[in-house]
Amino acid sequence: MDSAAPDVSATVDKAVLRDAGSESALSALSAYLEQDMQACNRAIIARMESPVPLIPQLGAHLVAAGGKRLRPLLTLAASRLCGYQSTPENQRHVGLAACVEFIHTATLLHDDVVDESNLRRGLASANAVFGNKASVLVGDFLFARSFQLMTADGSLKVMAILSDASATIAEGEVLQMVTQNDLSTPVERYLEVIHGKTAALFAAACRVGAVVADRPEAEEVALDRFGTNLGMAFQLVDDALDYAADQQVLGKTVGDDMREGKITLPVLAAYEAGSPEDCAFWERVIEKGEQTDADLPHALALIEKTGAIATTIARARVYAAEAVEALSIFPDSELRRLMAETVQYTVDRAR
Repeated sequence: MDSAAPDVSATVDKAVLRDAGSESALSALSAYLEQDMQACNRAIIARMESPVPLIPQLGAHLVAAGGKRLRPLLTLAASRLCGYQSTPENQRHVGLAACVEFIHTATLLHDDVVDESNLRRGLASANAVFGNKASVLVGDFLFARSFQLMTADGSLKVMAILSDASATIAEGEVLQMVTQNDLSTPVERYLEVIHGKTAALFAAACRVGAVVADRPEAEEVALDRFGTNLGMAFQLVDDALDYAADQQVLGKTVGDDMREGKITLPVLAAYEAGSPEDCAFWERVIEKGEQTDADLPHALALIEKTGAIATTIARARVYAAEAVEALSIFPDSELRRLMAETVQYTVDRAR
């Protein structure tokens, strides 16, 4: 591991990733912004409408699957933190929160097709129910809807932020594909991947909150930094959960990353800390893709033996601390505290 990584040697079991109170932080932020979130949900459902029946059918499947709606929640929180005052006629923050959710959902639809995933949030994924073609095309529809919402907002600055994030997400996914099955991938390249595929949209979701509130550049930058670091922590924990979570709690198949040969920090940490025999195992299952039913339990044992989950969570906590520090530019308030507590939820969550 590179020298910037925190020095954590203790092994960690599933309990490291669980905090009974962690969900309450996100629930508290959602409750604080309840009216805004309700308006956002209405906007999402309305924009899912189409005269083509398959689109609202697949949209209803996505809505039924639930989800935390963390990204649109961050847009709403950031705008309110910056003092945005909405009116019944002016709900820019709601439209942009819906836009952020459409970008995110479109990428999930495409990702599940690429990854051949059968579970999403504990239910059958859209591609498993409707097929790959429908998932890709409805994903395209949602991307188009997101750009309609950007255009309706009317701000070129907002459009630049969100369209740049959309391009960066695609680049991150392609980079992940390029690094797949390659255990020589440096940690820095892995971090570049998760910045692109996850943190970029978190950053954009937060930054547009300052833009709609017409706040100074310094506040935009602070919220961009908050979102970036929160997104990095979120994805690091997500990658840890793939090797340390209860599948029923996680809502997706545990071990998918290994089966797909994805290069994540738990694998890189275990590979670097492993014995020659351990390294040979990882080279067979990740680089050669030669896997048996017995390999996942053995991989989980190696992950635990080498403390790879602890290493991953420790790095996530560094990013989380950076995210909280980024909020210090704003006056102390209940909303700022709730946003900081949501960062803690990110590193304590079990799914």
